[in-house]
Amino acid sequence: MSVDSAGFDPRSVTRPAPILLWYYLLCALATVFGFPFVFLYLFFKYETLQYTFDDEGIKMSWGFLFRRETMLTYRRIQDIHVTRDIVERWMGLATVGIQTAAGSSTPEVQIQGILEFDALRDFLYMKMRGARGLDVPTETGDAGAAATGEGDEALALLGQIAENLGAIRRTLEAKGLRS
Repeated sequence: MSVDSAGFDPRSVTRPAPILLWYYLLCALATVFGFPFVFLYLFFKYETLQYTFDDEGIKMSWGFLFRRETMLTYRRIQDIHVTRDIVERWMGLATVGIQTAAGSSTPEVQIQGILEFDALRDFLYMKMRGARGLDVPTETGDAGAAATGEGDEALALLGQIAENLGAIRRTLEAKGLRS
């Protein structure tokens, strides 16, 4: 995994920024009477929230009593949304929502507490497009590997099928069975 041009390395993001706890405190205060319960829930979520970015995808886990882990490969990503309410904008935070074709209207993964949300969104778009074999430059600046689908087994198999069909067509034309 490489560092992009802005110097952002997603492997360095393993925990949310500490300011997220202050955001959670403000959200809990807004509930007034539910404050102790809401804050405890959000506090434990903050304390256990972990992110892992690798070459295959994203892993997010959180929870104390009931542990929730979500592994999402870059291939499954359909869309990426960055949302910021007024308090998040004031604090410099954002939520990066990642949607898949799972059929749900809510994002499958919501990455909260990231200060470099624009760089993370750009990184995810690049990985998403690269996983699909679209024209994305690699570390060496070679866009040909991604465009030709090198490393994509399905695309390689389709290429073999196309070559085999071409050979069959040429054989039929040589025998005069096809014009």
